[in-house]
Amino acid sequence: MPGLIRRTLLIGGAAAAAGGLALWRWRTPGANDIAYGSDTRQVLDVTYPRGTGPAPILVMIHGGAFKVGDKSELAIWPEVLEAGIAVVRVNYRLSDAAKWPAQGEDCLSAIVHLQREGAALGLDPARIVLLGQSAGAFLAVSTALSLVEVGLRPRGVVSLFGPMDFSTMDQDMKTLGRTPQMGWTDPADSAESELLGYAVGENREAARAMGPVGRLSRLQEPLPPILIRHGDADPLIADLQAKRLREAWVAADPTAEVDYKLVPGAGHGGEAFETDPVKAEVLDFLKKTLG
Repeated sequence: MPGLIRRTLLIGGAAAAAGGLALWRWRTPGANDIAYGSDTRQVLDVTYPRGTGPAPILVMIHGGAFKVGDKSELAIWPEVLEAGIAVVRVNYRLSDAAKWPAQGEDCLSAIVHLQREGAALGLDPARIVLLGQSAGAFLAVSTALSLVEVGLRPRGVVSLFGPMDFSTMDQDMKTLGRTPQMGWTDPADSAESELLGYAVGENREAARAMGPVGRLSRLQEPLPPILIRHGDADPLIADLQAKRLREAWVAADPTAEVDYKLVPGAGHGGEAFETDPVKAEVLDFLKKTLG
């Protein structure tokens, strides 16, 4: 995938969860769609802050177990706009229509579009933070690593209660003595297996290699700052996944800034991630990295 990414960036001019589950949602109406590809899902929207001049960008990627969800479910905190930060929300092809790495390629293509069209859109693509929740966190971190691999390191990453190593998700739940509410990851009918096109439990090595933790073990480039938050009572994705991400990030770049905390009593998203202290910590991180 890195070779494809590098070619995509050069050609593009880069130098210039299932329905009914209580997934975390920031609610707001959607803005106008801007196409970054030919598929109907390959669209993004931009919400601008007040003021003039190119604005730094918070790129938000929605969750939904890779098979449902939409960018319109991601609401924009007024405080982000008040800080002079533009918000870009991204849709990507879902797993029922395209298998991995299509989703990673889509998110990267959205960033390429921002790199190419940033000036025309009134944005500053040199100042980007990627944020995702649940499956969106997997994609946000994956996209950040892809950018690092081609020398376009983003300003920062925010990872909220996402899976980071498919191969150890069941092991982590068992270690915590929990049964995941959405079912186990290893079987062929899991959301992760459906994304990959093979049963995670039958090809654990490949499942690890494609995810952030596996990729970090092979990466030897300076990493951007990252903020990681995960509920310590998450019934869908074990908080040990967040710990694995932190440890892999530090191992890959011991000098990188890693802000890691578990959210006491929090489940898979919800109010705890929409209010202080998490909200204040995310806002502070954005201001610091994009300032």
